[in-house]
Amino acid sequence: MIERYSRPEMRSIWTEQRKLEIWLEIETLACEGMAELGIVPKEDARTIREKGTFRIEEVREIEKRTNHDVIAFLEEVANHVGEPARWIHRGLTSSDLLDTTLAVQMVQSADILLKDLEELRVAIAERAKEHKFTPMIGRSHGIHAEPVTFGLKLGVMYDEFGRAIERLKETRNRVAYGMLSGAVGTNAHLDPKVEAYVCERLGLKPANISTQIIQRDRHAEFMTTLALIGCSIDCWATEFRHLQRTEVLEVEEAFAKGQKGSSAMPHKRNPITGERLCGLARVLRGNAQTAMENVALWHERDISHSSAERIILPDSCTLLDYMLVLLTRLVRDLTVYPEHMKRNMELTLGLYGSQAVLLELTDRGMARKNAYEAVQRAAMRTWAEKIPLLRTLSEEAEVMQHIDAAELEKICSPERHFAHVETRLRKVGIDC
Repeated sequence: MIERYSRPEMRSIWTEQRKLEIWLEIETLACEGMAELGIVPKEDARTIREKGTFRIEEVREIEKRTNHDVIAFLEEVANHVGEPARWIHRGLTSSDLLDTTLAVQMVQSADILLKDLEELRVAIAERAKEHKFTPMIGRSHGIHAEPVTFGLKLGVMYDEFGRAIERLKETRNRVAYGMLSGAVGTNAHLDPKVEAYVCERLGLKPANISTQIIQRDRHAEFMTTLALIGCSIDCWATEFRHLQRTEVLEVEEAFAKGQKGSSAMPHKRNPITGERLCGLARVLRGNAQTAMENVALWHERDISHSSAERIILPDSCTLLDYMLVLLTRLVRDLTVYPEHMKRNMELTLGLYGSQAVLLELTDRGMARKNAYEAVQRAAMRTWAEKIPLLRTLSEEAEVMQHIDAAELEKICSPERHFAHVETRLRKVGIDC
């Protein structure tokens, strides 16, 4: 399923083949940088560039003997390069390769996720404009409150994912750091100019200072940013799931011809996409917790973070890509039922007008406490006796001393709640 909806370019970033290709590029660039400084013969650097390659199957075979992935890789590359391979990995340590590669992969993944978020917002904006004046009841605590529009609700969603873009851009900048600083980060055996040379050509900045690793607060921020985007997906998937409940049915996930909802009950049309998204958001949050555990390492480094990162980074990037593509599809294909929204607004017999009447009474000189109690008495009768609020209000003497029946109906009109919809949508960037 992930292969069906996630982008192939995202999956390719995190393949073993791609990782080793980046390793080779780093090693080659380092040799070229040293050649610029006169440390490595330029002819040897050219040979490394021309002949440098590897066979992933051979790397795996060598690793069975060495039990060390980087050494296995270096041996296999040397088999192709020949004598100039003696310059490869000069002054570097394994984490120079690993962490600089991770930076490249995280930056490339962030770029894809930013594209996903932009496409999601396009879909949200289209539906928000379509339903900017589609009235529905707003709910607080799950209970009817006052009217909103479905377009306004989607405007909130649009704005939330705009903040996701801002956060991811900031985080992308903080993980776009590479390093080639040697065994404990002192550059004792490799000129910092080589580090700068390599990072610049990879589109990275050299870390200002490091140990044997790039410090893991950067990676933890990246992972928590992904998890927070997952939380927003969870939020809106939950919203749509609630709105699809049979007794609500204001929106519904698309249900394709031939699709089945239940192995036992042929009638079922379940919000399975929303449920899937909510479940996967939990995985992202769990992975973020692991990333935070990776921040505290021993001294200049240990490798307790490494095994976890080989799982959580590719999984989270690929998973979030899948989730964003899936949510975009859900939004675009969402079935909206304005007639059900109207029906549900009418369930509470006009109770949503209570605040408007309260404010009108206080505007006309009535003490707020007295006005609140008078409107509440009428509202409680509406709840208990299923009598429209306009009628129960009209039977409240204190109310009718200040407002006549014709005014009361106008005050309780739902239209007053829609006056600023377009203004609010434009404020978040949706062109109405």
